[in-house]
Amino acid sequence: MTLEQGQQIELQVTPDPYVTVRYAGASGDFNPIHIDEQFARQVGLPGRILHGLWTMAQVARAHTDAAGGPDKLKRLSVQFRGMGRMGEEITVTGTVRALDGGFATVDSEARQSGRRIIRNGVAELLL
Repeated sequence: MTLEQGQQIELQVTPDPYVTVRYAGASGDFNPIHIDEQFARQVGLPGRILHGLWTMAQVARAHTDAAGGPDKLKRLSVQFRGMGRMGEEITVTGTVRALDGGFATVDSEARQSGRRIIRNGVAELLL
């Protein structure tokens, strides 16, 4: 796939009710705010929240889908800025900022229900 400067990328994903349980098993992060609804509410959260790294993985996925595969992602950095919630669609958007030396630099963010939950995402993709 060819990327061009100024090109927009987008991915929409809705986390299902079991994503945090599956991700806890895969990552080893069994913090109860992610897997125990009652505990999450007891500590003042609206319910179980998504793992930040799962949300970051969706940002990575948006980039690798646009670039043609996971082997194209050479670097990714993000800033976490909000709690991801279950069952609410997440939209990852990005813009190709630059093309240089066989690499594309893409700026991105992730939003859920109008809230930015990841900002200042920067990916370097192999062209």
